[in-house]
Amino acid sequence: MRRVVVGGTGTLGSLAALHRAAAEARVRDAELRVVLAWQPPGGELGSRNGLGPSVLAECRTAAVEKLREVLDTAFRAAKPGVTLAGLAVRGTPGAALVDSARGVEDLLVVGTGSRAPLRRLLRPSVARYCLAHAACPVLVVRPSPLHIELGAVHRRNLWRIPLDPRELTP
Repeated sequence: MRRVVVGGTGTLGSLAALHRAAAEARVRDAELRVVLAWQPPGGELGSRNGLGPSVLAECRTAAVEKLREVLDTAFRAAKPGVTLAGLAVRGTPGAALVDSARGVEDLLVVGTGSRAPLRRLLRPSVARYCLAHAACPVLVVRPSPLHIELGAVHRRNLWRIPLDPRELTP
């Protein structure tokens, strides 16, 4: 069976990728599989330091609940129109997505987030990982212009930079 695999984290970028993946699944008559990767507190190394099964079970339950919220947010207004499967996977986001899209007929859809220099140092790009390791085609969805403008406004508010009214007119 054909699948369209997409990551769902709830960010604006992932919601854009999720809607694009739903459209691709409708065109391809494929199952839409939404993957949410989760890790225990402290990562995999932190889980070796005495985290009990109850903590891991709580983390998995929280990931499943987050995935339900993401799907509810994305498809509250209109259902995707295809078979929908949600999957909470323990692991890093890139590896979880690549492992979920193993078939050559699958399509992996990933969004691109903010790639500010500091963020690049702290967190590797999931899209780059998927492009380098996936065995199937990968569709990278860029953020919408509105999302980019919203990020600029957020940064302006964060740094308390005053808004010049001349910037509001074209």
